Amino acid sequence: MVISKKSWFTMICLACLMLVLGACSSNNSSEESSSEKKVTDAVGEMTFPANPKKILAPNMEDYLVTLGLTPAAQWSIGTSVHTYLQDKLADVPLISWDMPIEDVIEAEPDLIMFESEAAIQEGMYEEYTKVAPTYVFKSEDTEDWRTQLTVMGELFGKKDTAEKAIEDYEQKAEDAKAQVKEAIGDESAAIIWVTGGQFFVFEGDRYASNVLYKDLGIKMPTYISDLGESQDVWQAISLEALADLDADHLFIAAAANEEGIETLENSSVYKSIPAVEKDQVYFFEDSSNWTTNAKIANDVTIDLVLESIKK
Repeated sequence: MVISKKSWFTMICLACLMLVLGACSSNNSSEESSSEKKVTDAVGEMTFPANPKKILAPNMEDYLVTLGLTPAAQWSIGTSVHTYLQDKLADVPLISWDMPIEDVIEAEPDLIMFESEAAIQEGMYEEYTKVAPTYVFKSEDTEDWRTQLTVMGELFGKKDTAEKAIEDYEQKAEDAKAQVKEAIGDESAAIIWVTGGQFFVFEGDRYASNVLYKDLGIKMPTYISDLGESQDVWQAISLEALADLDADHLFIAAAANEEGIETLENSSVYKSIPAVEKDQVYFFEDSSNWTTNAKIANDVTIDLVLESIKK
């Protein structure tokens, strides 16, 4: 068969078109796939697996869900979990916060992730690496949730997803900040967590405080600014110490029937707090979003703050 010059030209054009379409298809699917790669974490160099399906990342479930990933098991303390995530994780089994090796083995992960070396029980790192590749975040990558989400997005081949999530959050926070300003002006606010009969006041940089003071621009009470930066370990405060809490609004996280609430509400110290005198105290039975600093948790916190101050 004789092929004319015109036919040859047409075939060449079609071949080029197929190559271009193939390249585009490959680029479009880059968010859904990644290849095995050498990376350096807090411990050293490790091989990050390609497209891991069964991921154990205790206390980082918020990040996985944000990236469209489902963990193999979810972090828990007893039966307590990240309640605000249960619409996404209701069917995901629990794993204890201290990651018992027998439970890790049973979960059959193809990737294990820890927020820091300190999050790993002493002497257990090598045991985990025998089960699956284990990635430990560097401290500089977890100082801000945006940075950590970006790093995770790059590791999982979901950089665009991470960037979009951060952009969406920044827009949400900006819109909410304007609403907060309109609702309460320059009034201040603080957060207290009541658990086990003890009282924990959030410093200006602890968990949801970042949402209140940095993202929403709510005024920080002098009492909170005087606390300084948060330490790794929570420090309970005495009921008497709350006498100096100069907050106009008070967000209190405490489980139903928490013993400390009755003690708190019956005290003259509590009744003298400006927020209490102004009837601007808001109670929440779920503390999980308030004690987490990640994208979805912060979304929930913004929604709750707006609902509260607009009543």
